[in-house]
Amino acid sequence: MSVNVSPTAAREIHRIILENELDPAKVCLRVGVKGGGCSGFSYLLDLTETKKDTDEMWEISFDAPEKSGEAASEGGVAVANATKSFTVRVICDPKSYLYLNGTTIDFKDELMGRGFVFNNPNATSSCGCGSSFSA
Repeated sequence: MSVNVSPTAAREIHRIILENELDPAKVCLRVGVKGGGCSGFSYLLDLTETKKDTDEMWEISFDAPEKSGEAASEGGVAVANATKSFTVRVICDPKSYLYLNGTTIDFKDELMGRGFVFNNPNATSSCGCGSSFSA
């Protein structure tokens, strides 16, 4: 199994990478856990170019709509709803992987809040804010 990223989360990660002028070919999404939080473990997310030899890594490809205002062309003809493929590289250290195996990272943008959400099948309970869990 692996750590999965939903298409919605992948588009948000891609947007953040571009907004911060990072190199999409080099940057990875590091996911992990650390002790603490109200339920025992806290989730970690970070954009990094540093990958350790012991890290697990997954490449997940998605289609992203072209930025509005950009005209994409196909054979010289403008295409209104063109898509562009991009890849999110997810890395995870071996200890965190024990707790995150099978987890899906999603992104919610709702009236009551906006942020990344972890759907972790290994969590036996989680806090109300969703940023910590116990296993």
